[in-house]
Amino acid sequence: MNNFANKYGNGVTGPRGRWITLIVWIVLTASLSMLWPTVNSQENNSAANLPASYPSVQADEVAKREFPNAEGLPALIVWHRETGLTDDDLKAVQKFAETFTAKPLPEQTALPPYHQMPLPALKSQLSENKKTLVTPIVFANGAETDVLNENFDAIREQVKSQTEADPFAEKLASDRLIVRVSGPAGISVDAVGLFKSADVSLLIATVLLVLVLLLLIYRSPILAFIPLIGVGFAYGVTSPILGYMAKMGWIEVDGQAISIMTVLLFGAGTDYCLFLVARFRQLLTVEPNKWTALKQAISGSSGAIAMSGFTVVLALAALLLADYGAVKRFAVPFSLSIFIMAIASLTLVPALLAVLGRASFYPFVPRTPDMIRERAEKKGVPVPQIRSRKTIGARFASLVVRKPWTVIVVTVAFLAGSASFVPGITYTYDLLSSFPKDMQSREGFTLIGQSFSEGSLAPVKLMADTEGKAVDLQAVMQKLEYVDTVSAPQKGAINPNIVSVNVELHANPYDNEAMKLIPELRTAAESALQAAGVAAPAERVWVAGQTATQYDTKQAGVRDELVIIPVVIVLIALLLLAYLRSFVAMLYLIATVVLSFGSALGLGWLVIHYVMGGDAIAGAIPLYAFVFLVALGEDYNIFMISSIWKKRKQMPLKDAIREGVSETGGVITSAGLILAGTFAVLATLPMQILLQFGLITAIGVLLDTFIVRPFLVPAITTVLGRAAFWPGKTYDVGEARLKGESV
Repeated sequence: MNNFANKYGNGVTGPRGRWITLIVWIVLTASLSMLWPTVNSQENNSAANLPASYPSVQADEVAKREFPNAEGLPALIVWHRETGLTDDDLKAVQKFAETFTAKPLPEQTALPPYHQMPLPALKSQLSENKKTLVTPIVFANGAETDVLNENFDAIREQVKSQTEADPFAEKLASDRLIVRVSGPAGISVDAVGLFKSADVSLLIATVLLVLVLLLLIYRSPILAFIPLIGVGFAYGVTSPILGYMAKMGWIEVDGQAISIMTVLLFGAGTDYCLFLVARFRQLLTVEPNKWTALKQAISGSSGAIAMSGFTVVLALAALLLADYGAVKRFAVPFSLSIFIMAIASLTLVPALLAVLGRASFYPFVPRTPDMIRERAEKKGVPVPQIRSRKTIGARFASLVVRKPWTVIVVTVAFLAGSASFVPGITYTYDLLSSFPKDMQSREGFTLIGQSFSEGSLAPVKLMADTEGKAVDLQAVMQKLEYVDTVSAPQKGAINPNIVSVNVELHANPYDNEAMKLIPELRTAAESALQAAGVAAPAERVWVAGQTATQYDTKQAGVRDELVIIPVVIVLIALLLLAYLRSFVAMLYLIATVVLSFGSALGLGWLVIHYVMGGDAIAGAIPLYAFVFLVALGEDYNIFMISSIWKKRKQMPLKDAIREGVSETGGVITSAGLILAGTFAVLATLPMQILLQFGLITAIGVLLDTFIVRPFLVPAITTVLGRAAFWPGKTYDVGEARLKGESV
């Protein structure tokens, strides 16, 4: 044990150091919690996702400037009766308009005067089948979700007071009046509500799952709580730091990022704790002095833990390069939480183990053979026979060393075969489709689609600077076969040469088919301007609206994948090269986790599409899953390969591989099950994007745990032999001994 390891070990586990370490963590956590706000209190679920350079954002700015009366965040109140809306239903609509015209809701900017319309005029706005009416109420852009939620509660109470039953509680199959709140405002509130309702249940489910798995694996109630304590303190420090950064405006955080951060902390954080705990437990069976065993455990595992943590931190920090805001907002919370968790694993957890010692593993306390014999003699009972059983990990290790090529062919064929389904995946950027089918805003949209054009839910706003030329945008748009209706043109408030029309498409405005039409709408408008003699028409057309935003979201996602994925690979490659000093090992370790990612994505698609009946995967999933799986997958490779690297200095390479795989098999299997389990918890949530992310990530972790780490990586190392260490120093213990050299 080198001098640094001695000082470090004494610093966190010595007679005074352990108590100082515990006190520092307690004081730090308490102080930050009292001084700074929690991260949950600083969530901004209305933060912009697209930078100002994207066309839809620029179009929104033009719309705000030139057509301010049409701007805002609309909520669509959908009134529906399967047998046809009655006069009493329409009177309730009029009372609704009268109430909120006389006393507008907070942030309310517009509400048509339905109460001033006679019933015949109001009936003319019903759907053709007379079953549905849609009444918009517009709120200010940037209105807080909490304010909108309170407004919707007020709307519900007012409507309920005017009807015979609660129309918001009626099922869609009911013959009574049904009312739903949909539109952009309703969708936004429902999305935030899903994340908020999931926060507590997600935390409880994750803690219980980790606790149960730890109890099943280690059968020690004390030990099961040690990683949870470490994660709890790490979260207690991370939350106020992130809260302070958000309060100062340095970062933005949203509910989705915080939910996944919690899962990541419990999964990855527990893994880091187990790497140290497993080594400590193993050493206690051969070392009678618990202090010596703990210092040796720290010395033997701290490098791998630090390297693993640093790998994940850098990979997640690379998300800062994203254009898309929801992805970029992951970077700081994720990387900071893992950084603090790694520190806790190397300081707080060793201190707790130092305080508890062997009692950490009660009732199955690890002891040396001499300690077992002395304990039996004191009790006057026969000395129990220590059974030497070959573990499953040891059997796998022997198979890998004996038949490496067979293992490589079988595992690569399976992983590559699973990855072959990736090109057939369909992606969606439709937030609405990720909602449960019984969600208010989604049901409202369903009713609109049944009675009106689906495009009426979110029309495309097309604007063009005609420079005073005769350009009939309404006629041009109406000629397009995929357009349902086009509104009368409006002139800009500041520049009257800018003309705007609202275009309702035949297609669902949130669907991929509608997104594909955005470039065609733009081209048609540009062609009309060019034909009229307008100079530089490409610079004088703007397309706004939800469909245009989703089109740009897809472009941002493609751009982020092209930038971030290579950066993550290069960062991890450089770290592996620095840690292992082997170019060859770096290449095949990177290749195996990338192959594992492709396999997880392919298998995830098979489950989502053919088992769960899903039509598409959220467009952000591949990037999310790649960063997590490649970074976390390398954790296991680093822990196992570092064991092999150390053992090759004392024994022939094949023996080092056999023992390295066998020694780390148990802890990596335990860690993998816990990490996969925590991500699988996301699959229980009602939000499709979290379900899909949790499922695919859990599958990837299991592939890394049970195929890549125990079979593929050691098999490749066996086949390559000494070349696996190139250009680093190689060791051949057999040759050295024959030559009489020191090994």
